[in-house]
Amino acid sequence: MSSSTTRATSVPRAVTPVRAPVWDVRALLSEEWDAFYAAVLDAFHETEPAQATALWRRLGEPERCVVVRDGAHLVGTAGIFSFRMTVPGGQLVPAAGVTMVGVRPTHRRRGMLADLMRHQLESLQRQGEPLAVLTASEAPVYERFGYGVAARRLSLDVQSRRLSLRVPAADEVTLTLEDPYAALDLTEELYARQVPARPGMLARAPGWEHLPLLDPPATRAGARPLECVVARIDGRAAGYARYTVTVEWSALNTAQGTVRVRDIEATDPRAYAALWRFLLDTDLTSRLLAPNRPVDEALLHLVSDVRRCAPTVLDSLYVRVVDAPVALTARSYAAPLDVVLDLDDRQAPWNRGRWRLSGGAAGAVCARTYDTPDLSLDAAALGSAYLGGTTLTELAAAGRVREHTPGALARATTAFASPAAPWLPHSFCRSLLSRL
Repeated sequence: MSSSTTRATSVPRAVTPVRAPVWDVRALLSEEWDAFYAAVLDAFHETEPAQATALWRRLGEPERCVVVRDGAHLVGTAGIFSFRMTVPGGQLVPAAGVTMVGVRPTHRRRGMLADLMRHQLESLQRQGEPLAVLTASEAPVYERFGYGVAARRLSLDVQSRRLSLRVPAADEVTLTLEDPYAALDLTEELYARQVPARPGMLARAPGWEHLPLLDPPATRAGARPLECVVARIDGRAAGYARYTVTVEWSALNTAQGTVRVRDIEATDPRAYAALWRFLLDTDLTSRLLAPNRPVDEALLHLVSDVRRCAPTVLDSLYVRVVDAPVALTARSYAAPLDVVLDLDDRQAPWNRGRWRLSGGAAGAVCARTYDTPDLSLDAAALGSAYLGGTTLTELAAAGRVREHTPGALARATTAFASPAAPWLPHSFCRSLLSRL
């Protein structure tokens, strides 16, 4: 890579003005929470058990919610949860969890969603929040607002009776069934130990530890209540799994049960393997569903026949870079990097233009430059690459990144990589129960 002193200079492109808003987006009044939440349910055509509504009321941040009114009615909504998210290098970075974005059916296709997202993005920039993240109910919606798929999830549908599992040193692991609530402090401590190791994981603030335990009877569809198994090695907790079991019987009185894995965390490979063997060997079951696992799930290297796991990769976490220089310097890089990025960001004109990013494993600096760009990309492509789960090379193959300096793409791809695939262990979308 040539140094900045030898590069040609040119003026960064002019900023295209953002269109004027059509709708008046305003802050939610504290007494309007019930009406706000009712509007969210209407937008998603949903009803909800009281247990779930009570939890979202406790977790909600009304002061970070905005609405659009039409007369006396709330017809558009958007909210934010205040998170800290792991980025490559293990740092926890403030990230706005965008949630409860909806427009009542009577007011769709009128530009209201665009105004809500624009207002929210500008507010985040003023507040100094470098990243926004969301999970999308409809995948095509958010790329036009600069969000890119940064983490994917692996969904497994395992024929558990038709495979075997390699379990190293199984005799060293002790498993105990424990009440999920009684074991909560222990399981949260194990979860917190995993957070720095994987980009995309969220440090759970007080109250969020109850989200994985959400288990309204009305949503169980015949399953038993949520169960928890804890793995210990030499008396110390080394992992846990939370799951439900549904048992159905055929006309021949044969059990055809299903284990549905809510979450599983382990700090030791022995505990990890022992927990999976326990789940796969559950009596009266022949199927295991794990709808949200990281794409580099180690289970696929323990089973005798990966085809019996029917792995399917789906989109999960979308990332929006709100403040490009702050976000790019908040993470570290897997290899030395010196690159000029030409960023096209139509929704956030303060990001638009050329940025010199220099750094490595110890950190980075990012500043505006007039130098000739090495790579050009848009905001959604940068969001996709930010956590290291989507490579710049694959984005370039799709025409989403352009290389101007030979070799810059390969070097930047190596630098942006993460040793662990990014993953969001649980959604923060309030339309959640079907995804747990």
